[in-house]
Amino acid sequence: MAVPTNTQFAVAVHVMTLLAGVPDEVLSSERLAGSANANPVHVRRVLGALRRAGLVSSRPGVHGGWQLERGAHTVTLAEVWRAVQGDDPLLGLHGAAPECSVGQRIQHALGDVDRRAARAVEHELGRTTIGDLADDTRARELETAPAPAR
Repeated sequence: MAVPTNTQFAVAVHVMTLLAGVPDEVLSSERLAGSANANPVHVRRVLGALRRAGLVSSRPGVHGGWQLERGAHTVTLAEVWRAVQGDDPLLGLHGAAPECSVGQRIQHALGDVDRRAARAVEHELGRTTIGDLADDTRARELETAPAPAR
């Protein structure tokens, strides 16, 4: 299976879920990057998009870091998707040769398909919140935790 080259959405969801797990703390971008196993520069770019969307905020300085701006159960994955995806096409559309009539028509047709697919993706992502994922990951940690010794 091919590995996706754009990991911004997955990284965004990962770091926001991590932030949701510690709502009263601020976490450094280095710690978030370490958890996501991603380059800190990439994580900061993703965090910047999330900040512009009003989903996270940052505090500078030695004790600075990142935190959620809203309750985790109020942030849908669709909002995260829009923050990092923007208006970029969902499908890998390419520019056709200007003199190719088929190419020009297929670009228009694929553009319509792309918009419908993007709406479907957003609809599905709107059904899940960061809080849902945070709850699920904590529940799974508890399920796999060893029983206390007696």
